[in-house]
Amino acid sequence: MDQGQSFKSILKATSLFGGVQVFNILISIVRSKFIALFIGPLGMGISSLLLSTVGVLSALTNLGLDRSAVKEISAAKEQKASQTVEKTVGILNRLVVITGLVGALLMIITSPWLSEIAFGNRDYTFSIMGVSAALFFKQLTDGKLAILQGLRQLKGLAKANLLGNFIGLLITVPLYYYFRIDAIVPAIILAAAISFVVTFYYDTRHGLKANKSTTKEAFQLGKPMIQLGVMLSLSSIITLIVAYIIQIFISAQGGVDEVGLYNAGFLILNTYVGLVFTAMGTDYFPRLSAIADNREQTNQTVFEQAYIAILLMVPVIVIFLAFAPQIIELLYTEEFLPIIALVSWGILGMLFKAVSFSMGYILIAKGDSRMFIRTAIVFNALLLTANVIGYTYGGLKGLGISFFVYYILHYIGLHLLTRSIYQFRFNKEFYPVFIISMILCGVAFWIAQWEQGMTRYLVMGVIIVISCLFSLYYLDRKIDIKQYLKRFLKR
Repeated sequence: MDQGQSFKSILKATSLFGGVQVFNILISIVRSKFIALFIGPLGMGISSLLLSTVGVLSALTNLGLDRSAVKEISAAKEQKASQTVEKTVGILNRLVVITGLVGALLMIITSPWLSEIAFGNRDYTFSIMGVSAALFFKQLTDGKLAILQGLRQLKGLAKANLLGNFIGLLITVPLYYYFRIDAIVPAIILAAAISFVVTFYYDTRHGLKANKSTTKEAFQLGKPMIQLGVMLSLSSIITLIVAYIIQIFISAQGGVDEVGLYNAGFLILNTYVGLVFTAMGTDYFPRLSAIADNREQTNQTVFEQAYIAILLMVPVIVIFLAFAPQIIELLYTEEFLPIIALVSWGILGMLFKAVSFSMGYILIAKGDSRMFIRTAIVFNALLLTANVIGYTYGGLKGLGISFFVYYILHYIGLHLLTRSIYQFRFNKEFYPVFIISMILCGVAFWIAQWEQGMTRYLVMGVIIVISCLFSLYYLDRKIDIKQYLKRFLKR
């Protein structure tokens, strides 16, 4: 595939999942708005801690199959080994049922202690026991999504994400309206169940007949996938535990309300702003896994991904910095305006995350699980230290600054690592684009600190126009952006 066609392929996948993410964000905005109105920061704090508990227990028990299976399936598909694909899918189906049941059972057994860890008392024991059902459905859903992603059934994957979220919205919002905080546990369970049903439907449409396997066969034949998955899941566990500790630390220092504010800001950074990463990562990982043994192709693929990522991120960052108060109030309520500083600092780090995001997948695609674990331990220890120091001395704003500093260090660390171990090099044309991007975002951040008024918005408007033209110009150098946009709009 020539470079121009490769860029078009990346942009096509990004636009597909970007479009889905935009709809998901609109759904999430409506959901978050209603939840903020109906249960407030306290309710959001409780919901966040319960969901974090589900996330940690899921990571502890899912054996990392949601990522290792993608690698195995995509590699087999690239080699056109249909029998291997069918066997791998059959093994995965059996394993996710087992891991889901084990995870749910473990959550029920440990619920009193989990309640004490998360909330400082045992008042939420039954709530945690209830959301164990959500953990089971989550593991099943992740297995089906891994199959669709590994097979690169992008349209089915996109529709499953979109429809699951939309139906979940229609059902859970009335629950919050009528039952307020009491609706949190049923809403979490129903949302997980709906996602599974929708994903299961689209999984049946790819036409692949999975080979059925017994539990013994699944563990024997799936040993390579489990080994890689366990190493990858250790990284996820570390990440989730660090996020969990941060939330518990904030809860102990500032109260559950502060946890709700922190998670609201984190949601903006990782879901709304981070839609670019979600959109790209869905296609990028299986594509990179398929050519991971070829150093030249790997370097080119990572360069293309990072190049597209920063060009898409710059206008998003600048626009958010310009209208942060209005956006936060639109997404939530006035009660959440204290997160402006957190999100404004954190969003600056997204530019560095766009690049390190692209480089980080090299380790997973190559199956270098040991190095992946080592980097996960080091970077998460760094993140935890930075967040604790940031919150202790600067509150929510300090957290934003700590995220910004962390993303810079993460980028530098991964750049040095991939350069020394895998001989990864960016093309020379990457750095001028990256430097200009940093300047534009830095100027936008500086202007955002000005006093609210006409001058501020006029100057920021100029920066928005410049950033959009900058991104379009450099995208057009790689693809015929005008023709691409025309075809996309027609679709």
